[in-house]
Amino acid sequence: MHALIIEQDLWIIVMIEDVLRELGYVSFDSAASVEAAIQSAERHCPDLITSDLRLDAGNGVEAVRHICSARPIAVVFITATPWELEEHGEFAVIVPKPFDAATLKAGVARATRPFGV
Repeated sequence: MHALIIEQDLWIIVMIEDVLRELGYVSFDSAASVEAAIQSAERHCPDLITSDLRLDAGNGVEAVRHICSARPIAVVFITATPWELEEHGEFAVIVPKPFDAATLKAGVARATRPFGV
């Protein structure tokens, strides 16, 4: 399985990858901007997207909406500002930063359940 990690902090990307490897994900792309995330998803369609809300250029909601407009993909937002996602009700799976492995695993389980991933 392939995951796209939309995040600008390298150490957080590594933490997310470590947890996702334990869940069976074998390949990863990361992106720090909306444009890079969209390009990455076009090259290799992910089975799962994790995204921060605030990015260096744009925001994670914009990237996820664009990527998921072609087909539904499981999404977990990992953000230090979860309250900012309240206006975007379609994103039900939010993992607040700081997070631990168990919390992220639970979030991924909730997000992927409808997709059978």
